[in-house]
Amino acid sequence: MTASTAAPSTAAPATAATAATLTLTRPDDWHLHLRDGAAMAAVLPYTARQFARAIVMPNLKAPVTTAAAALAYRDRILAALPVGLDFTPLMTLYLTDRLAAEEVDRAKAAGVVAVKLYPAGATTHSDAGVTDIRKCYPALEAMQRAGLLLLVHGEVTDPAVDLFDREAVFIDQVMVPLRRDFPALRVVFEHITTREAAQYVAGAGAHTAATITAHHLLFNRNAIFLGGLRPHYYCLPVLKRESHRQALVAAATSGSDRFFLGTDSAPHAAALKEASVCGAGCFTALSALELYAQAFDAAGALDKLQGFASHHGPDFYGLPRNTGTVTLARQPWVLPEALPFGEAQLRPLCGGETLAWRQQD
Repeated sequence: MTASTAAPSTAAPATAATAATLTLTRPDDWHLHLRDGAAMAAVLPYTARQFARAIVMPNLKAPVTTAAAALAYRDRILAALPVGLDFTPLMTLYLTDRLAAEEVDRAKAAGVVAVKLYPAGATTHSDAGVTDIRKCYPALEAMQRAGLLLLVHGEVTDPAVDLFDREAVFIDQVMVPLRRDFPALRVVFEHITTREAAQYVAGAGAHTAATITAHHLLFNRNAIFLGGLRPHYYCLPVLKRESHRQALVAAATSGSDRFFLGTDSAPHAAALKEASVCGAGCFTALSALELYAQAFDAAGALDKLQGFASHHGPDFYGLPRNTGTVTLARQPWVLPEALPFGEAQLRPLCGGETLAWRQQD
């Protein structure tokens, strides 16, 4: 059993570095789901402990489609932040077919940093998403002018396209014409999962970047089916073949500033993850840095983790790098199997497994 198919504790990479500790400039999470209310209050401390800032996704049950809603959501996040934790939420709007250019300008003035493109029906709470990118061109023109980033969930939703091919098809059908028509718009291709996406971003212009999750670096699609159906490994975009995982590891550890950390940590109540129709998303916020360290360690590239986790993201967003630090120690520890989640329980990815690295307080 290898780290690419099951829990990362099972692998002892021959190329692992021997350093006992690893200190990084405090990183940011450039793709995060916090939910709202009691659920948000339950998971927020895990992110705030590790990351100085996070791009907060707007796909609440009532999507965040206005500047006023984004500011109200930010206020709820800050109100839920435990005393003593230093954390800044970076707010986003949810792109719809009807987002007006005037609302883009209001969002920019309010400090919103990006707008998220969900193809309608692509993932959790995406029903209000985009049905045709051409309907969004007035908003995209306003974003390009204002300097707001476009964050892209890159999958087509045509049922005729195989689930495992939807990211590659999205590149041809959406990304290529989008980049042609809006060359100055900064675009983040989020949570990429395929060799095609890694190659596309590496060869695109300076205004295109990508985030990569820890779970897509550590696991291939076998992990979903190992010993039975394992719903806590199910996410969208779904885990892919081993060749794609290897391509993502190569991109993340290459040192290229076009790739950076975005956990896509997505909490669902355990009962919903384990239902007959399973919610899509992996909760990794509890141990995000440790999981990334394990992936980079396995690749013999711990020296590249700081750029990926701490430097490339703020540089692409035009924000200052953080000044504090976090330290990880090579210290085995067992992730809890379950956590409180409002009135429910939440099962973290790799819950009950042993990780090789642990953040030091």
